[in-house]
Amino acid sequence: MQCPACNAPIKVFKNPSPTVDIIIEIQGGVVLIERKNPPYGWALPGGFVDYGESFEDAARREAAEETGLAVTLLLQFHTYSDPTRDARQHTASTVYIATAVGDPVAADDAAQAAVFYRETLPPLVFDHARILRDYYNFKDTGQLPQLTPAEL
Repeated sequence: MQCPACNAPIKVFKNPSPTVDIIIEIQGGVVLIERKNPPYGWALPGGFVDYGESFEDAARREAAEETGLAVTLLLQFHTYSDPTRDARQHTASTVYIATAVGDPVAADDAAQAAVFYRETLPPLVFDHARILRDYYNFKDTGQLPQLTPAEL
């Protein structure tokens, strides 16, 4: 890239994009959405943090936009930042655990929204299978996710 005023080269920095994902506990299960846009498949509700928005506000907004649910955030669970977690671009997702009351209704980027249980989880996109494995381990043991050897 070059400066339009003087034609000098300008270094362009590439940074990961911050995102949030929300594990919404409801009716004894968790809410998943089926994505309308690529990559297609089932996923946790979530999305990009807008400029000037806190991660907590982004989590509440994305949950409402995709599921129609007003969530109460309980815990900032873990941040997942593997550069390959999203094939479209490098993202770093902060995951929240939340609760809600009501029935999820798909909207915005979601074609469907439904409650799933540990035994009935569909195949998931991104790294959401890992996130839910960590979540169920946390529910069973109280232990928060640990860094993998590659992350140390």
